[in-house]
Amino acid sequence: MRPDLVYLVAGASLLLAIVLPELLSRWAISAPMVLVGVGMLIGLTPLPDGMPLDPQENRAAIEHVTELVVIVALMGVGLALDRPLEVRSRASWRRWTATWRLLLIGMPLTIGAVALLGWWAGLAPAAAIVLGAALAPTDPVLASDVQVAGPQTGEHEVDETDELRFTLTSEAGLNDGLAFPFVYVAVLVATEGAVSHWGLKWVGFYLVFKVLAGIVAGIVVGRVLASLAFRSRSRSLRVAERGESLLALAALVASYGVGEVIGGYGFLAVFACAMTFRSAERSHDYHVAMHEVAERLERLLTLFVLLVLGIGLTRGLFDALDWRGAALGLALIFLVRPAAGILALRIGTRKPADATGLTSQQRWAAAFFGVRGVGSIYYLAYAAGEAPELGADWLWSTLSFTIIASVLVHGALATPVMARLDPDRGAS
Repeated sequence: MRPDLVYLVAGASLLLAIVLPELLSRWAISAPMVLVGVGMLIGLTPLPDGMPLDPQENRAAIEHVTELVVIVALMGVGLALDRPLEVRSRASWRRWTATWRLLLIGMPLTIGAVALLGWWAGLAPAAAIVLGAALAPTDPVLASDVQVAGPQTGEHEVDETDELRFTLTSEAGLNDGLAFPFVYVAVLVATEGAVSHWGLKWVGFYLVFKVLAGIVAGIVVGRVLASLAFRSRSRSLRVAERGESLLALAALVASYGVGEVIGGYGFLAVFACAMTFRSAERSHDYHVAMHEVAERLERLLTLFVLLVLGIGLTRGLFDALDWRGAALGLALIFLVRPAAGILALRIGTRKPADATGLTSQQRWAAAFFGVRGVGSIYYLAYAAGEAPELGADWLWSTLSFTIIASVLVHGALATPVMARLDPDRGAS
């Protein structure tokens, strides 16, 4: 593609990214839907000639771009949550019950069901498992229409009033990191064979150590940065007083780096850092400024990924897709995720809002809105880097189809469903 045309397309696309969210706020059309459509139209023109689109040939670039998009989204999600999680408070943990249920029950069930469907479709065990692990997490990037709007501040105790949005937001913030152990199951099956060769190592290192290391790294970095930003003795280090919101970028990069260096999951480190920082000086407007930086950067990066994905759809990305891949993707959206989610949220509950804080209708919505997106692309690209056989064209086509189907289905239903279930609707 010629450089001048790149600027033209990029400029027009940036304009769309700026105006679409407000323009489409009252319609059952999401910005991701429009951006994918724009990418498909661009793909039908001669403009993208020479653009590298093959996912196997450009795996490393895809991995690093999507990795950046996800960690930016995780920082924004962590800063947006108003409900604290106090490690020593049992009551605080109980207020996150719906989130824990979706993570500890719903996600493993989804991974297992998708892996079985993949095995039924003829995939080798490792490929079936990686497909389940990649498609299981709720994406924090494309799920903005069903998540909390942002941090509330002021001289009052703030908390989440919308249990449904809080559940979906907190789940998206945590499950991108917690899906990683299952990705490693696929990698270990592909590279080391039988479970007896690596089972104990997986439990001890990949499941326990890396999760805890990532969380601890995020908490430490978050506390250090919060102490500097709000309470440092040096005025030059108290950046909150100056409203220097670019600290959000420093925080996400530092926490991710520390988490990865010590061997933990960087995604969990970023989310834990954001949550820890948000818990400091909760009424301070600085949280709003930091969240806006993360949100805008996420929007721009997501724009790029969606455009390239749309272009790829009309440039051969679906060439390996068959009825089995399409059936698997639709089954995940309409059957597997809703069934796993509702089972996770209903186990052990007797009353409509018992234990989880969600009404019956909200449970169904939380179970259904498991948006698939950029995180799934990252996981498949990462796994393919560890074991090339996990990057087959059929896997990429099936994954891409599922993401596009999720963008269309969830994007069309998010606005009317969330408006209907808005807890403030009756009071307005």
